[in-house]
Amino acid sequence: MTDHADTLLYLDGVTVSFDGFRALNALSLVLERGEMRAVIGPNGAGKTTMMDVITGKTRPDTGRVEFGQGTDLTRMDEPAIAALGIGRKFQKPTVFEPHTVWDNLLLALAGDRRPRFTLWARETDEERDRIREILNTIRLAEHRDRRAGDLSHGQKQWLEIGMLLAQEPQLLLVDEPVAGMTDAETEQTAELLREINRPRSVLVVEHDMACVRALGVKVTVLHEGSVLSEGSIDHVSADPRVIEVYLGR
Repeated sequence: MTDHADTLLYLDGVTVSFDGFRALNALSLVLERGEMRAVIGPNGAGKTTMMDVITGKTRPDTGRVEFGQGTDLTRMDEPAIAALGIGRKFQKPTVFEPHTVWDNLLLALAGDRRPRFTLWARETDEERDRIREILNTIRLAEHRDRRAGDLSHGQKQWLEIGMLLAQEPQLLLVDEPVAGMTDAETEQTAELLREINRPRSVLVVEHDMACVRALGVKVTVLHEGSVLSEGSIDHVSADPRVIEVYLGR
């Protein structure tokens, strides 16, 4: 492991092959505690496979994947990795549509949520305060009693981010959060991600360059399973290799 006490996530020389195709090719990436990073790149660059490796869905052929002070993620399964404090938001929102916004957050709260408990028990004062806090963060306080199924696409995305926040993750992996959103929702989502980044680390995979620019964070460009370029959005946008393989298309 790197000696850096501030490192939260450490990928070193990670390679993953599927039927001879290298989805990741000696990929290395370091994410600091409290850092937000945007990851961009063409389709097939390895962005989803990278998230699959971090969350334990895919085991790398070679390389190291470490979290916190040297915890080896390659030896753990998905539930154990989630319990460590790594939350993942997929591109398509998965919320409990028949339930209210409030109940979705209640079901997601870290704690005893076995089926017998779920919605039958009254929530505690502490849980109510936490849900109110999350509702304010995800801009859904006035929609707390609406069915999740009645929310707009953008609001469902925010609710799912809220459900992940309820689990108190240290690291949040967010896949294309603004896909299908209006310009106004895109702007609000970038603001929301900056807010939730304050106490935790966030890794955002995104195609929308306006969103990436609004985040104002370090950008990693993947191509053919490796890091092609890294730096500010202006730095990577001006990199001739990035223009050739990604931005120029």
